Amino acid sequence: MTEITLYNTKTRQKERFEPLDKKNVRMYVCGPTVYDRAHLGNARPVVVFDVLYRLLRHVYGAEHVTYVRNFTDVDDKINATALARKKAGAKGSIEDLVHERSDETIDWYLADMGALGALEPDQMPRATEFIAPMVAMIEDLVAKGHAYAAEGHVLFSVDSWREGYGKLSGRSVDDMIAGARVEVAPYKKNPMDFVLWKPSSDDLPGWESPWGRGRPGWHIECSAMSHALLGDSFDIHGGGLDLQFPHHENEIAQSKCAHPEGEFARYWMHNEMLQVEGKKMSKSLGNFFTVRDLLDQGVPGEVIRFVFLQTHYRKPMDWTEKKRQEAEQTLSKWAALVAGTDAGTMPEAVVKELANDLNTSGAVAHLHLLAKEGDAVGLRTGLDLLGFGDLSEFEALKGMVALQDDVVLKTHENLLAKVREVAMTTKDFSEVDRLKAAYVAAGLEVRMSKTGVELLPTPTFDPAKLEALT
Repeated sequence: MTEITLYNTKTRQKERFEPLDKKNVRMYVCGPTVYDRAHLGNARPVVVFDVLYRLLRHVYGAEHVTYVRNFTDVDDKINATALARKKAGAKGSIEDLVHERSDETIDWYLADMGALGALEPDQMPRATEFIAPMVAMIEDLVAKGHAYAAEGHVLFSVDSWREGYGKLSGRSVDDMIAGARVEVAPYKKNPMDFVLWKPSSDDLPGWESPWGRGRPGWHIECSAMSHALLGDSFDIHGGGLDLQFPHHENEIAQSKCAHPEGEFARYWMHNEMLQVEGKKMSKSLGNFFTVRDLLDQGVPGEVIRFVFLQTHYRKPMDWTEKKRQEAEQTLSKWAALVAGTDAGTMPEAVVKELANDLNTSGAVAHLHLLAKEGDAVGLRTGLDLLGFGDLSEFEALKGMVALQDDVVLKTHENLLAKVREVAMTTKDFSEVDRLKAAYVAAGLEVRMSKTGVELLPTPTFDPAKLEALT
């Protein structure tokens, strides 16, 4: 059996992966808060842990792997959308409207991640479906002296578990207090204590509890769901590096105190963050976009996935236009090479790279070698393991986009030709110059000769910029 090694954030070293039960390998990954479309950064952990899921299924068998990724559908932003819809006249209770919004965004999420080639996990629990287990876990923590009620809230007492708190992130409680930005509340015994339960007003969703009508804190959700679906000990817990503290640190504290007989998660894996053209993605910089934005611009999901996998998951990933173009060129060549080819024996070199702490960049390098050697079967099989299938849909989509672009360009070539013909008579070329400048700004090369007009797309071509010109 293939030996897998993974970098364990908890121990800060690569370790041989030894599941608790080879017949039931279990993985939990923190999923999205479903208040809006997933942005490109949200997609990185999905692709990273999808590849790990595929590797585990390849090594242990699909029927022996359980992958759980949750949906957080208890959130202020979801509530705000629901309240706005109710104010606008939407029918139903606030709970109904919250559920409606969550359903909507979950459908978007699954469609967008599916376009990136991600398999759906075996279990996709919603926080609202596990309120009772959350309340039970909180009651247990209070009974054991690890939590306390105060002014309608229930808080976890960090002082009750000082020996373990901070080990995942490598910080002491005192250091955290000195450097952390935490909510200052008079009912907290320690500034680092965090909310397990909080009160809800009448106009917000809420559930009955021993502490009054309220809703759970964010951290308790994953602890309760993972325990209910995977038990008090499971193999892998994953998520973005931004969740390491406080979310994952707090999960460990709650779970270890509620179920001291278990290990909770044995291997912790965190992917690094995503940048765009070397800068942090943000709306203020104008470089913020969703997965759906790229898909609607004609960027195939396979291209997004390929760009992601060229960078190791523990390194910052930079999305650039150059990488996108190169990915499209590579996948187009590979699609032609594997067309009509069935999968065969899995290339061991590809598996070996993935088994080495999910070295996707190394696996991609071996795919390049297989393509160079003309090994269509090996390439097709390796692509399958990385989540690309046979690329037939990619080629079809690329062809459709190219056809659409050809039709658009023909329309504008005719427009510029007519404007130039008029200018030749009037000697006023201002409109010709205006159109030429607009086409160049849209990423087109403009060629005019005695025989006619030709518009050629460059790598920066954006068809959307042409819409206002016709």
